[in-house]
Amino acid sequence: MASEQLWPLQVEARGGFRLWVRFDDGVEGEVDLSQHAGRGVFKVWDTPGVFETVSVSPHRSIRWTEDVELCADAIYLEITGLDVEEIMPGLSALADA
Repeated sequence: MASEQLWPLQVEARGGFRLWVRFDDGVEGEVDLSQHAGRGVFKVWDTPGVFETVSVSPHRSIRWTEDVELCADAIYLEITGLDVEEIMPGLSALADA
């Protein structure tokens, strides 16, 4: 797999704090974010309608507010079940340097 950045093209809130995302390489799927609901910065999701405001930010994160966003790469990894080295070869070598 290439090491280029993956761009989320579409994002849609689903019931039960689930999120559907489609990426520019054709990968799409749903992730369950309920483990984050009501915790820390994600408490904002407890306000009716906030979870449904999800969008893709200009810097490719998945965001709800300026303070609440998730890394698109992490969502991609969860959807695909891939390891970070499979989408970003050499990353662990950089971290070890």
